[in-house]
Amino acid sequence: MSETSTKPYLLRAIYEWCTDNGYTPYLAVMVDGRTRVPMQFVKNGEIVLNVSFDATSGLRMDNDFIHFNARFGGVSRDIIIPVENVIAIYARENGQGMAFDVAKPSAEDIQAMEDQIDGAARTEPASLSSVPATSADKAEGTASDGNDEPPKKGGRPTLTRIK
Repeated sequence: MSETSTKPYLLRAIYEWCTDNGYTPYLAVMVDGRTRVPMQFVKNGEIVLNVSFDATSGLRMDNDFIHFNARFGGVSRDIIIPVENVIAIYARENGQGMAFDVAKPSAEDIQAMEDQIDGAARTEPASLSSVPATSADKAEGTASDGNDEPPKKGGRPTLTRIK
């Protein structure tokens, strides 16, 4: 009998720590063929998702998959994430959390995903072309641009992965 991975337990623990302290838990996820997310929001094979109580409905963090419903541009979506694809879980407000090693997809998988993203861009309404800003984002007047530079004073904290 094989041992159960510690990863789903750590994910649930960090999620609980975030919510207990009033922080907004975010998941960074590597997207592949088993991941069900809105493909138009995937950048460089990854997506960052707000998994707070206010942003999700029916969140279940099982040992193999994370399931929840979330709205993207006013459209409810069923999200399914394999636990092994989670790159990190962290608090948006201070960047504290935990990062995990995740195997990079093959070149074939990346090409298939890009084709799927292109297809999603053609079939999805234009209103879904960007992640809607939360009221906190509007108040801060910032958005994540994906660079690895530290945030400017008063800016939004980001998670920096160090390999």
